[in-house]
Amino acid sequence: MAQDHYSTLGVGRNATPDEIKRAYRRLASQHHPDKGGDTQRFQEIQTAYDTLSDTQRRDRNSTRLNSSH
Repeated sequence: MAQDHYSTLGVGRNATPDEIKRAYRRLASQHHPDKGGDTQRFQEIQTAYDTLSDTQRRDRNSTRLNSSH
């Protein structure tokens, strides 16, 4: 099953690039290992942002999510 990067960042599937960036920055700041956050959770947030901020990767991820339901 594909990881739901949208839920990782707490945004909807129709989120704009700006909404994705704001959610990423907020979560990355909260969970950054240098600020006492969990490294694993920070990496999940980073992966989600990397995927959703790239249009082609976002489209592939959305296709996988839709086919798994």
